[in-house]
Amino acid sequence: MRPRSRMARTTAADSTPPPAACCTPVAAPGMGEAEAGTLATLFKALADPHRVRIVNILANSGRPVCVCDFQPLLGLSQPTVSFHLKKLLQAGLVTRAQRGTWAHYELDRGALRGVARAFEGGR
Repeated sequence: MRPRSRMARTTAADSTPPPAACCTPVAAPGMGEAEAGTLATLFKALADPHRVRIVNILANSGRPVCVCDFQPLLGLSQPTVSFHLKKLLQAGLVTRAQRGTWAHYELDRGALRGVARAFEGGR
C-alpha cells in the first residue's frame, strides 16, 4: 500500500471540469444554454462580497492561506468561511491542500485568466 501524501491537493469534488476551466466569451455570437449556465455558475461564485474578499486575500498572498487565517480577516465564523471557500473551490477558482488538520487555500491563477478571457473576444 502506498503511503498517503501529507499534503493532498484538491479542486472540485467530481470529475467534471469546474466552471472556471472553460469560459466562453460573453460577447461570443450564438452562446448556447450550457455555456451561459457555466458562466452564470462562475459569476454566482463571485457574486458575494465575502468571496470577492477571499479572492483578493489569496491574490495578494505569496503562499497558501490557512482556513483559520480568514476568520479574523473577514470577521466570519469558521463554518461560514468554509462555506464560502467551498463555493470558490467548486467553481474552480481556488485549490485546497490539506496539511494535518488544517486546509490551506491558494488562488488558481489559471482559472482567473479563464475568467478574464470570458470578457475578451466575440467581435
